[in-house]
Amino acid sequence: METENPVTYRYMRRNFNDSAGDPGGAFSDCSSSCAGGTTTLHHRLTPSSATIYSDESLRSLISDLESPSVTIDTQRHAAMELRLLAKHSPENRFQIAGAGAVVPLISLISSPDSLLQEHGVTAILNLSLLDENKDLIAAAGAIKPLVRALRSPSLAARENAACALFRLSHSDALKATIARSGAIPPLISLLESGRLRAKKDAITALYALCSISENKIRAVEAGIMKPLLEMMAETDGELVDKAGCVLRKVTGEEKGRVAAVSDGGIPVLVEVIEVGTQRQKEIAAAALLQICEGSPAYSALAVREGAIPPLVSLSQSSTSRAMKKAEMLIEMLRQLRTTEDC
Repeated sequence: METENPVTYRYMRRNFNDSAGDPGGAFSDCSSSCAGGTTTLHHRLTPSSATIYSDESLRSLISDLESPSVTIDTQRHAAMELRLLAKHSPENRFQIAGAGAVVPLISLISSPDSLLQEHGVTAILNLSLLDENKDLIAAAGAIKPLVRALRSPSLAARENAACALFRLSHSDALKATIARSGAIPPLISLLESGRLRAKKDAITALYALCSISENKIRAVEAGIMKPLLEMMAETDGELVDKAGCVLRKVTGEEKGRVAAVSDGGIPVLVEVIEVGTQRQKEIAAAALLQICEGSPAYSALAVREGAIPPLVSLSQSSTSRAMKKAEMLIEMLRQLRTTEDC
């Protein structure tokens, strides 16, 4: 996927960035981002009502969310309005957050009403697409409710919660906070049992979270290796590249390398190098190099699994980066074989 630079907007004499574009390559997109949702309601916003509301109108919607005397349908209507307004433009996201909607929307994430919960999760997701809103949303207490929503009976809520957590994981401190709040095990559960969209959202969030050491270890201890390897083994699947990238991150830790080998990762990586796409081969070779480097036992296993012939092929017909990784691995494995022959 091509990377787009975030767009800078000016509104009310202030410049701000919208991150609905692609700030991070293959993992920048979340399947649920800018979610308008598929829930069927009698009310729908007209095109004209998708523009910026007056502050008074926004305050009225927010009041409906907070009032204990309004009906559940009125709350649903207000939440849906805010959700769809936040979907449509960075200006709306800026204005809605500035009007004080963040805290009442977060409260909806814990609602026993599944529609209110879905609207709350998705509205927060849409607001988080604006960079300036991310710290505000995190500081208002969104992380723990979003983590709880990862276990919601509503699949849409689970998917959008995963995507929202990805959007909020823009700093190492927040990555640590999200993981310490318990996000990693339910994200792995989505990898194992969710539909394709849920798996994409979960693996994207896990990729972001696993950029810091403590979260890599948490992910390994929570059992991430098996679903990652299962995804990579499906070489014609849509998630091989993403699974391989996350695998590379977690095998940066010794626990990750041990888990990868214990769960049969070396045969899977060798197969991907042999039959995968060029991109998949490059990712698998880099992961195999990381696992085998410094470990004669793991290197010997790679040789027994037949790694050298597909690596030779990769070194002769790939990008310069992939060729370099393949050549390094070949040299390492051949040295091991020479030592064993002696």
